[in-house]
Amino acid sequence: MPGPLYIPVLPVRAHAASAFGKLDAETADRTVPLWTLPEIGGGARQPADTVKKALRRIVRVQQRRAAWLDTPFTALDHDPYEELLRYCWSATPLLPVADPARPRSHQALAAECAAAAGGGLGVRIRVPGAFRDELTAHTQDLLVRVGVGVPVDLLLDLQAVLPARPDAAKEAIRALDELVPLAAWRTVALLSGGFPDEAGRVLDRGRGVAARTDWHTWCELRTSERSYARSVRYGDYGTLAARNLTRPVEGSERSRYGLLRYTTERAFLLASFLVEGRGETGATRAAARWVTESSGYRGTRTSEGDRWYAECALTTGAAGTGNPTTWNTMGNIQHMTFVVQSLSRGGR
Repeated sequence: MPGPLYIPVLPVRAHAASAFGKLDAETADRTVPLWTLPEIGGGARQPADTVKKALRRIVRVQQRRAAWLDTPFTALDHDPYEELLRYCWSATPLLPVADPARPRSHQALAAECAAAAGGGLGVRIRVPGAFRDELTAHTQDLLVRVGVGVPVDLLLDLQAVLPARPDAAKEAIRALDELVPLAAWRTVALLSGGFPDEAGRVLDRGRGVAARTDWHTWCELRTSERSYARSVRYGDYGTLAARNLTRPVEGSERSRYGLLRYTTERAFLLASFLVEGRGETGATRAAARWVTESSGYRGTRTSEGDRWYAECALTTGAAGTGNPTTWNTMGNIQHMTFVVQSLSRGGR
């Protein structure tokens, strides 16, 4: 697998698959997602079929490009899912992911598939707060079970990194100081989510700005004096809160409000609007206009997401205002495109 420029943490959901599938070829080629299967909620009548359909969609949009697939919330190492996961990790571009904190049965299946397929193994280590010393020992044990000859990628996941966590970069350095020497890692990446958990807290009359604390954390790490700092890749949770991954695929309630999201160099722009009754197309267009009239808006030629914002803002009538899937899709298209462009200009 070629070294990724950008690693977005994407849920195995329709909107995320659509967003990645609509990226221009250059952006997609430099982006290696960490696909994460959310919990399959009780509302799914046929959970196995739900998983199969979702994963087929991901394989299709990847178009033979390598990516990681993690299943942290679902016991796919047990029937009836084990055969499906073994197939995905061995016969598709989706590379297995192991977590030192997960059951040994799951780690063993991931390691077995990585050895059989030869594409490598992602080692995802979650550090939602201070780094715990036992994680070093657990990671060592996992690497011993993987054995030599299997390429390994270190995916350090800080999860939510919001303004209330100002020492996140120091936490990352503490963790990497322990983990980097454990193996000849093919990739070392820092993942974190800076989109606010509760958008309403940053809104004033439906509009708000939230700092991209995940990006700031990575930049702080990269300017540290550690020998590995400049080689650490950037990854984020896009324009969704990190906790969104824990929301089940089925059974969630639909919000009365829609939310448009837009990424600038240092912040997220948020525009909320009432969608109850589906008659508020004017409010949706007003939110899109607020985005396109901001100083950070990059113009219609930047990406399909940017173009959609302009079309939504300028068109009249009910058509073209979209729905939650549209808003999430376009938000992530513009975000992923902008991040790759930023990294290409020197963030790398």
